[in-house]
Order: sequence, then C-alpha cells, then structure tokens
Amino acid sequence: MAERRFPRPDADFAASMNNYYDAVKTWWDTQGLDANDLKPLEEALAAWNANYPAHVAAQNAAQAARQKKDEARRTLEAAARPVTSFIQSYPSTTDADRATIGITIRAAGGGATPAPSSKPLIVVESAGRFTHELRLVDESTPTRRARPRGVERAEVFVAFTPTGTPPPAALDAYRYVQSVSDGSTVLSYESPQGGLQAHYLARWVTRRNAYGPWSETSSATVAA
Repeated sequence: MAERRFPRPDADFAASMNNYYDAVKTWWDTQGLDANDLKPLEEALAAWNANYPAHVAAQNAAQAARQKKDEARRTLEAAARPVTSFIQSYPSTTDADRATIGITIRAAGGGATPAPSSKPLIVVESAGRFTHELRLVDESTPTRRARPRGVERAEVFVAFTPTGTPPPAALDAYRYVQSVSDGSTVLSYESPQGGLQAHYLARWVTRRNAYGPWSETSSATVAA
C-alpha cells in the first residue's frame, strides 16, 4: 500500500501538509464522505500550524538574544582589558590583589620566556592640535620596528605638567594610557591638556605578563 512521503525540512513540511489537507478536504467533500472522519487530521494540522510559527519565532528570538549576548560580551571584554592592564602595571599591585581580582599572577621570570631586559625608546611627534603620535622601538635595535623576543606589547603611561617643569619622579604620578602592539599609536587629548607638557613612560610586556624595565621619559608639549 502506497504511503505519502513527508518532506523533512519543517518549512517544506508545513507547506506540503497544508496543501495536502486542502486537497484531501476537497476530495472528501466531492465523495460525500462524513466530514467528522477528517476531524483528527484537521485538529492535528491546526496544532501544527499554531506550534510551528511559535517555534520559528522562538528560534529567531533566541538567535537575536544570542547576538546581543555575544556583542555585550565583546564590549565587556574590551572594557576589562585596559582596566586589567592598568591594575597589572600599577606599582602597588600585589600578587594577593591579582589573586582576589582573578587576573594573571605572573611567574618569576615570566615562565618559559624571560622578562625583557631592554627598554623601549619613545619618539613623540605632534600630529595636530591636542594630538601626539608615539613611535616605540627597542633600545637595542633603534633602527628597526622589531620588539624583543616574546614581547607582545608596550604599555604606555603619561603625566602632565606645566611647560618648562621637569617630569614627575614618582611612578604614581603617571596614568596608564594604552597598550601598543604595532609600534606606533596616536593619542588625542582634550582642551584642558592643551599647552601642557606630556611626559611618557613605557615598558615591554610579554605574552605571559612579564614586564621589562621602564623607558627613559620622553616629553613634548600638547599643541593647543
């Protein structure tokens, strides 16, 4: 006895079964058969037609919710990275602090890759009003852009003083600006920094968060 084959994809199944019911109902009425005998089929189709669109809507809503969740996670991770870098590099941060916060406690010597022994050299140039361009090279290879072995980035810090005054001697006077991984960056400031002297410090950091020595201070006026 031949049986009807049902399409496997839900959308095809929905279209097929609605066409099937309409054709069967027409045939049933033409034959003068009892309509009550089609009630189980009619009710089953009605249940399908109610639940299938609800399922599709729920899937679409779940996909949209997942996209929003993924976007929120990316935003949160991006916000956490500079905070983590700042805490890691803050002079008074202890390993107990790192353990409490849940950030990496670097092994002595940086694990398999030793801590950098050389320092970055910082070249500061004015790139327009309230803007500095920084280029960072290693003191051992000043004509090349290559970083020391195992180094992932340079962490850059800045302090501001009135023009003509020396850079601060205390590290606590410098605030973290950003991490630089491609050898250069452009920093933009607000009008209150215009005319001030910007003093920069930097240090190399490996992939395992082992820190190299601080650079010499490089200073330049923020053009107003």
